[in-house]
Amino acid sequence: MDDGTKMNSLQLQSVQVSPISSTTDLPRLFRLQRVRRVSSAGPRIPRISSCLASETKRKADPSSFGKPVSKETKEVMDTEASVFVQTYARAPLVLKSGRGCKLYDVDGREYLDMTAGIAVNSLGHGDPDWLKAVVEQANTLTHVSNVFYSVPQVTLGKRLVDCSFADRVFFTNSGTEANEAAIKFARKFQRYSHADEKHPATEFIAFTNCFHGRTMGALALTSKEHYRLPFEPLMPGVTFIEYGNIEEFMKTIKSGKTAAVFVEPIQGEGGIYSTTKEFLQTLRTACDDAGALLVFDEVQCGLGRTGHLWAHEAFGVTPDIMTLAKPLAGGLPIGAVLITERVAAAISSGDHGSTFAGGPLVCHAALAVLDKIREPSFLASVTKKGIYFKELLIQKLGDSPHVKQVRGFGLIVGIELDVQGSPLVDACRDAGLLVLTAGKGNVIRLVPPLIISEKELEHAAEVLRECFSVLDANTSN
Repeated sequence: MDDGTKMNSLQLQSVQVSPISSTTDLPRLFRLQRVRRVSSAGPRIPRISSCLASETKRKADPSSFGKPVSKETKEVMDTEASVFVQTYARAPLVLKSGRGCKLYDVDGREYLDMTAGIAVNSLGHGDPDWLKAVVEQANTLTHVSNVFYSVPQVTLGKRLVDCSFADRVFFTNSGTEANEAAIKFARKFQRYSHADEKHPATEFIAFTNCFHGRTMGALALTSKEHYRLPFEPLMPGVTFIEYGNIEEFMKTIKSGKTAAVFVEPIQGEGGIYSTTKEFLQTLRTACDDAGALLVFDEVQCGLGRTGHLWAHEAFGVTPDIMTLAKPLAGGLPIGAVLITERVAAAISSGDHGSTFAGGPLVCHAALAVLDKIREPSFLASVTKKGIYFKELLIQKLGDSPHVKQVRGFGLIVGIELDVQGSPLVDACRDAGLLVLTAGKGNVIRLVPPLIISEKELEHAAEVLRECFSVLDANTSN
């Protein structure tokens, strides 16, 4: 193939047929890769929040956005600025209501939601079965703490165990809390398993581009420096390995030193990167040999988003611990840690706890979500729509010189650009489409409600196509 052919060649690849080498060559499920070298002299990618659409520097000045905001919107934004700790670089949009995959702002304008509250609202907005469950439980019993038993909590725990590898479950209020619990459980497991040793294994391995949360333990396992630096020193003993690099990992894991390995089967915040069966199987075998625990963080990629109930099921590798959160209660705060009996045997009364976690209200809501998503026909529809959506994106955006890759698995999809994605995010919002960024701000992250229709996916792809010209203007500036 000559250079001219390479410049215009697009390849759609599957993770099952591609070997792991380095991060830059890591296989992706349904990957679209432009076979050309992107000049290293291209635009520098600044460090910005991947979770929100706009850079912090634009936050305080609503006039800097594409469309003027209404009086009511400005009043809400001004009030927020006067009373809130300024941790969020919010988009200039005040949302009032939602139905299905549509959101409506205070001015009555409609938006197609391709964010799902950052992969939370898997059943969309106002799902009738979820709403019925919430109202029913709110009228019965909302909170009792974990001093007592409650039927919804026990029922949900049993349901999660029945449909997963796990033997036991521990509830939390969020994904970062779930990962904090997993850290503690891993440390306690090592101490329990090596009771005669003065210094049992306490160290952890995580991977580049990973995101495990913002509390101090989970933050120590998160690789991005701009999240970490303001709060150092963090928990010591964490080593970051290049995602997918088997050789580097095998050199790092140590018996008697490594307590656990934390990995996301699909990295969301990091830029929508998929692992492979070979890589996860290597982690599994090495952890077994070293006496370390293998922890899968499925906070964003789990519970149906990939078309499998659990993302790791696609690779045929089972963890010792799995953390869940985002979509489990359909928008209410919940997290969960699923563990094997071997790990649970190390945990005693009083080792961990929470006042609010696993309350009757959130657990009853979660049962409504779980029972819908775990249906085989529902999961099959996610797989089908995911394939169709990536094909649409390839068809409509594949010729753009700004598209480096379209990658994803089910309905967690990323479009990697050769420029920053925030101008496209803003243009899409002005056109009635809500999307996110990920990675270093150069990946458009698409995580819609799993109930989204093919017609709505077609509309999303078309709006993206129509808005892509803003990237040309941004490059020229």
